[in-house]
Amino acid sequence: MIDINLKQLEAFVSTADCASFTRAAEELFLTQSTVSSHISALEQQLNVRLIHRGARRRVRLTAEGERAYEMAKDILIRCQALQEFSASGEKSQLTLGASSVPAQYLLPELMSGFLERHGDSRYLLQRGDSEQIHQMLARGEVRLGFVGAALNRDAFYYHTLLGDRLVLIAANNERFRKFKEKGASGRELLSQPMILREETSGTRKAVESYLNRQDISLKNLNIVAQIDNTEAIKSSVSRGIGVSVVSELTVREDVASGKLLAFDLDAGGVYRNIYLTWRKDTVLTPAEKHFVDFVLEERNR
Repeated sequence: MIDINLKQLEAFVSTADCASFTRAAEELFLTQSTVSSHISALEQQLNVRLIHRGARRRVRLTAEGERAYEMAKDILIRCQALQEFSASGEKSQLTLGASSVPAQYLLPELMSGFLERHGDSRYLLQRGDSEQIHQMLARGEVRLGFVGAALNRDAFYYHTLLGDRLVLIAANNERFRKFKEKGASGRELLSQPMILREETSGTRKAVESYLNRQDISLKNLNIVAQIDNTEAIKSSVSRGIGVSVVSELTVREDVASGKLLAFDLDAGGVYRNIYLTWRKDTVLTPAEKHFVDFVLEERNR
């Protein structure tokens, strides 16, 4: 009788997806030797070699491994669906992850509207930057994500919810008011002392993408600080420490009150997308399907 367990299948599929024993071990929170042992045991049960083992660092599947991978992946997806089916009858909990901009300026309204229709729903919300939310999704810590960058279209579905305009913000002082009066663009102020978000944030990636399109090297900017919190960035800018490129949503009230000045980077504005995302191998529960449908319905209004 074949004695195969899900741990062996998870180790094999994760190693194939990551093309690395080390990365698979990190994803599964196991040691590399444990992952290797699980795969060896699976090979013994199937009496086939699944993975080429050699001096090369990147893992490659054998022909038998390629066929086994598809079947193993299907088994894991069906087991996940079965587990979620049993849980869905007990409660309608949504586990969400959101980067800073959608967490603060998009999700509260969405969650409020959804609760009006589905009052039995419950939320578990975790926050992080866009890369951290992708990692939470990959590890299964959250099931649906709201992010400002599409980092892996092979493994995740992405649905664009809105275009988020990027603006350069500066202190509302005499010096920058003169730039405003002259009709200066944000691009003209990129030579000023600059405050950036952390490297893994969606805003930072959008800024870098814009700079690349303009043939501007990040190394040529006068970067005085990197800060992982939008509120801290706004406070630093208002005190004259430097300028920064942020989501227009995050500074709308500050600009209206006169606390900050905002400059469009270019005529017509520069935008990045906010996405709803989930793993392609995720089988959505009924509650999650209702929530996704609601979010996409609201997007089209």
